[in-house]
Amino acid sequence: MHTTESTWLVVVIVAVALGFDYTNGFHDSANAIATAVSTRALTPRLALLMAAVMNVVGALISTKVARTVGNGIIDPPQGRGGLIIVLSALLGAIVWNLGTWFFGLPSSSSHALIGGLIGAALAGSEGVKWSGVVDKVVIPMIVSPMVGFALSYLFMLAILWVFRKVNAHRAQRGFRWGQIASAATMAFGHGTQDAQKTMGVIALTLAVSGHLGKDAGIPLWVILAAAAAISLGTYSGGWRIMRTLGRRIFSLTPASGFSAQTVASGVMLATAQYGLPVSTTHVISSSVMGVGATRRLSAVRWGVAGNIVTAWVMTIPAAALVAAALWFVVHPLLS
Repeated sequence: MHTTESTWLVVVIVAVALGFDYTNGFHDSANAIATAVSTRALTPRLALLMAAVMNVVGALISTKVARTVGNGIIDPPQGRGGLIIVLSALLGAIVWNLGTWFFGLPSSSSHALIGGLIGAALAGSEGVKWSGVVDKVVIPMIVSPMVGFALSYLFMLAILWVFRKVNAHRAQRGFRWGQIASAATMAFGHGTQDAQKTMGVIALTLAVSGHLGKDAGIPLWVILAAAAAISLGTYSGGWRIMRTLGRRIFSLTPASGFSAQTVASGVMLATAQYGLPVSTTHVISSSVMGVGATRRLSAVRWGVAGNIVTAWVMTIPAAALVAAALWFVVHPLLS
């Protein structure tokens, strides 16, 4: 399918994929740095710069999640119709991302992309690998926030017990330094997860168009381009979502911020090793709720948390519906 027309369509899809990666960066940049900024461990711009750099490093380390997104969600579609499916999926994910960003809801860019792929594939009468969706998306989507909540709750209790006799001012100053390290690790984990998903979609596009063998690895230029796009988006900042994560769920201290970031980054790095595309948004949000619950249950603003959970549940089906609707718009124009 190496026609000039199809090549131009591939170029357009790659550009849209990198645009999605950029929106992912500013949509999810708050995940890595909101707690560090809200406790004044880092200034916003310095935190964003650090997160951008660590996103690049994380994106270069592994491509397991990219292979899952590229091969494990839908049956690789063929021909020009396959390219239209991928384009519709990306546009649906971008629309959902921008909508939730506008309202300051930390929904999952990862699940928006996966929902977009499912919706566009169904609209284009292509197969969905439902067992892969359940095993690698739905189950981790449910389990990872629960693990984040439970581990951050226990980790925070352990910190409170270990440092119970330490001068509070000295301990908080130490935890501010610790937050810098945990925020860097969180950004690194974000790179191993979210940048990989755009790599997977671009690799899928190249395979559908015949520019890349189905069993070939992710080309280096794809890795570098995805890493650069998500880092630029991260540096642009996601201030609306940062306020939600950093202040509206629970008023964080340096110790609780350090705990939430440490646990969340651990969960993300562990799941990346198994190629599971979990949501960084889900993990850090539930970790913030976990540390907040150690003070008292009423310390967590459960109304805000409920809105976030609603956005989590809605993301895959809503993005799927948007992508399917866009397929019916795009298909007649490009087929």
